[in-house]
Amino acid sequence: MTLLETIVIAFWAMLPAYVPNNAAVLAGGGRPIDGGRTWDGKRVLGDGKTWRGTAAGITAGLALAGILTLFAGDVSSALGFEVPEFAPLAALGLAAGAMLGDILASFLKRRSGRERGAMFPGLDQLDFVVVSLPLTALLATDWFRTVFTWEVILVVVVVTPILHVTTNMIAYKLGLKNEPW
Repeated sequence: MTLLETIVIAFWAMLPAYVPNNAAVLAGGGRPIDGGRTWDGKRVLGDGKTWRGTAAGITAGLALAGILTLFAGDVSSALGFEVPEFAPLAALGLAAGAMLGDILASFLKRRSGRERGAMFPGLDQLDFVVVSLPLTALLATDWFRTVFTWEVILVVVVVTPILHVTTNMIAYKLGLKNEPW
């Protein structure tokens, strides 16, 4: 597999995990998951993690995986190499794992005394990867082993922070986020 093929497959395979957090921002608001509860005097998660945003994020990731699967054959023919179709449990692992990773990052931010929107380098850029990949491996082991070779995982770990920072800056400039990270 060439480097370009590896990059394309990594991006394609991660799209159902990349999209949920963006969809959650667009559809967010509503009742916080933590219901306003505190732990050791600090919010458990904060107002930024809502049931509506989480549901919208997972739904968007699942829908995108379905659309990508529909077009995988045509895209593979056009590119001259195979891009993966998404097994249903793989799609669920990627989308739900991305949202769970973001929720866990929020929990860690609150425990470390950071307020909503505060920067947490490394965690902010890879939280959804660190949860979505193992969850996908657990739910769709054979699919995961076929798609996520060590080269693809390496590209995901290197490219994801760049994509994350870039999309967050765009969202900030569009007024969709309050901070550019």
